[in-house]
Amino acid sequence: MRKVVQNSSLISPLLSVAPMIDWTDRHCRYFHRQLSPNALVYTEMITTGAVLHGDLDKLLGYSDCEHPIALQLGGSEPEDLAKSAKIGEDYGYDEINLNCGCPSERVQKGSFGACLMREPDLVANCIKSMQDAVSVPVTVKCRIGIDDSEDYPFLETFVEKIAATGCAKFIIHARKAWLKGLSPKENREIPPLRYDIAALLKKNHPDLTIILNGGVNTLEMIDGLMPDFDGFMIGREAYQNPWYLAELEHKLFGTPLPDRYAIVAHMAEYIESRRISAGMPIHSTTRHMLGLFNGLRGAKKWRQTLGGEAHAASSAQSLFDVALAHLIGEEAA
Repeated sequence: MRKVVQNSSLISPLLSVAPMIDWTDRHCRYFHRQLSPNALVYTEMITTGAVLHGDLDKLLGYSDCEHPIALQLGGSEPEDLAKSAKIGEDYGYDEINLNCGCPSERVQKGSFGACLMREPDLVANCIKSMQDAVSVPVTVKCRIGIDDSEDYPFLETFVEKIAATGCAKFIIHARKAWLKGLSPKENREIPPLRYDIAALLKKNHPDLTIILNGGVNTLEMIDGLMPDFDGFMIGREAYQNPWYLAELEHKLFGTPLPDRYAIVAHMAEYIESRRISAGMPIHSTTRHMLGLFNGLRGAKKWRQTLGGEAHAASSAQSLFDVALAHLIGEEAA
């Protein structure tokens, strides 16, 4: 059933949460929405094969409160991407994003992800096909380069060919990707961050929306980088330290900081409603909440309780009651 699409002109470029495989599922996104009402949240990367042949409700289902929400696709066949983008639009996604940054060998075998940066003409054809199929924005997430190509001209050539289609938004992970020799985890850590290359792209193309991704994990960094970019995509820090997402929401939008205990109460209601209606295991959501109290006394007890007792808990509320009792006891000690 078609859902209502949010007016894309109302989606702010300032803050987004990165697509992260095995992490940013619908339960994670629902939790993040409690911390940031305005961030654009992304699905995990979903391949065109999965969209065209899989269980769509399981793959693409979400809660209405997750808007604004973007669907990230993995693929390299223009026709398949166009069909998948249309399905995503019909499901109500506010943006369709093409993954040109994942370096994993599995993704490379499918001829998509970061290896697409070698083929800007193909990417442009993919984007044009998707644009012709949908009315929502079609965007690109990429690296600054691959293998030995990390100079500015390589990135600019790639972006300019795609921008010629009318694509106006690029999320730049400011590290190159090594397609051989590094694991996906190492590719997120070993290649040095080159914010200067991404900033030069924005300087030379002020008409494009350039979102910076990679290593932006303090409020002070946001202050220093804000003049050079249109917004920031936060990945691991938003997942491992969710309160950072709330702090960014407060800084960038002026939204009052939420109450962590109120978020826990709301998530208990969400988990119970999903557990009853869809048979959802408690741990499928609580695993995303382990870092909610990071930085506070008792945070370790909170993590240990959620991580160790979720499978056996009779309800989300009973689990949270035990975890909060431990946390509050530690705070009072």
